[in-house]
Amino acid sequence: MSLFIRLHPADDVVIARAQLMSGSSVDGVAVRGLVPPGHKVATRAIQAGEPVRRYNQIIGFASAAIQAGEHVHTHNLNMGPEKGNFERDYAIGQDVKPEVPRKQASFMGIKRSDGRVATRNYIGVLSSVNCSATAARAIADHFSKRNNPAALANFPHVDGVVALTHGTGCGMDTEGLGLKLLERTLAGYATHANFWGVVVVGLGCEANQLNTWLAHSSLREGDTLKVFNIQDTGGTRLTVEKGIALIEEMLPRANQVKREPCSAEHITVGLQCGGSDGYSGISANPALGAAVDLLVQHGGTAILSETPEIYGAEHLLTRRAVKPEVAHKLIDRIHWWEQYTEMNGGEMNNNPSPGNKAGGLTTILEKSLGAVAKGGTSNLQAVYEYAEPVNTHGFVYMDTPGYDPVSATGQVAGGANLICFTTGRGSAYGCAPSPSLKFATNSALWKKQEEDMDLNCGEIVDGGVSIAEMGQRIFDMILQAASGEPTKSEQHGYGQNEFVPWQVGAVM
Repeated sequence: MSLFIRLHPADDVVIARAQLMSGSSVDGVAVRGLVPPGHKVATRAIQAGEPVRRYNQIIGFASAAIQAGEHVHTHNLNMGPEKGNFERDYAIGQDVKPEVPRKQASFMGIKRSDGRVATRNYIGVLSSVNCSATAARAIADHFSKRNNPAALANFPHVDGVVALTHGTGCGMDTEGLGLKLLERTLAGYATHANFWGVVVVGLGCEANQLNTWLAHSSLREGDTLKVFNIQDTGGTRLTVEKGIALIEEMLPRANQVKREPCSAEHITVGLQCGGSDGYSGISANPALGAAVDLLVQHGGTAILSETPEIYGAEHLLTRRAVKPEVAHKLIDRIHWWEQYTEMNGGEMNNNPSPGNKAGGLTTILEKSLGAVAKGGTSNLQAVYEYAEPVNTHGFVYMDTPGYDPVSATGQVAGGANLICFTTGRGSAYGCAPSPSLKFATNSALWKKQEEDMDLNCGEIVDGGVSIAEMGQRIFDMILQAASGEPTKSEQHGYGQNEFVPWQVGAVM
């Protein structure tokens, strides 16, 4: 097996498969110094200010002269004088492909009365504001399988009762974007197919008034949606008792479900993690992209997100946009983020994180180019704003922050009934009510954290397994998880604490 990976003949760098020692040979060049696994080695002399290519795309500019064989990383590569804002060819729609013939994979899903299909069957407890979070959690805790297994013993078809609380809901502009996003997120969860029913608990005096939220979201109370607050109920104890009683009424009906064969067109997958290490864009991300292409062929939907982590690679998506307005909506979101970060005293290159850099990623451009690989090669059908209902089949985009819990929360609010999460540094993530699959980008991580990982995509880097083969494995795993097979994160009980609506705007 070669000591390095060359991704494109025109690249200026290759990627170390393992720790490279000084003097070892890569691509006919002697290595200068130690180079960690997943990191880059220059294959030619690069002058200060010159662009550096990986994937045959610019990942940054040499901040100092780089010799052939030298380690290329943060000490000699940056975003350049324009901070990555160089001209890109959006080539809108040039890579749009004819629709491929539909395939007919199926999974064992739960059909809801409105025609939607669930992958899980939960009852949810939501809080309108942080002030009601403790009461909401106390209600769900009564039904905890770990603390009170008898509570759900007679309801084997109910996956659990989960409390999804958050840190906001007040101290915000009642007409502003922040509250609008929160309302949309809560509405998406309150109506999610994976919830049979939902109880929403408020305080009473908060900015996020429950009656206003119901009106703005075109929702009304019924058998599967109950809304009340602490102040009207008479305090914490009575609120908890009321919530428990309401869920006990729901449980017998929630238990009357069965799994049956359903078309894969009912699966909506949220794609998570831009890139964790230097292998992400080589192994797990393109393999997940191959699985996405398969899912789209079977009529399903995949949501790519994390706008700060596609920055610099958006031109690879606009080329696949089915309509000019789809491409322009994505470009507009990129510009919004540039303004948003500047207004908050930041820049788009605040990523990669320290862990990402330790794994070999240097700039956000490099991270983004690997991140978009999760989206496969299918046409881009639509672009959505945060937590908007996703009503288009196929490959779509949702504008979200790069922070995984916030991003996945938006995707699930939009209708994602399953999450696929690639990681190269190690993740411990779950996302109730939607199961989360985690794919390791390298075998070292798999060996260290196998109990948290669902699949080792590092076999691609090791050699012997193709991206297409791994993509098929991921697709098969998606069908299995959607059919009820527990994921590693579900086995560990993850999912309740990872509900993090996007908090944007002034906190007052």
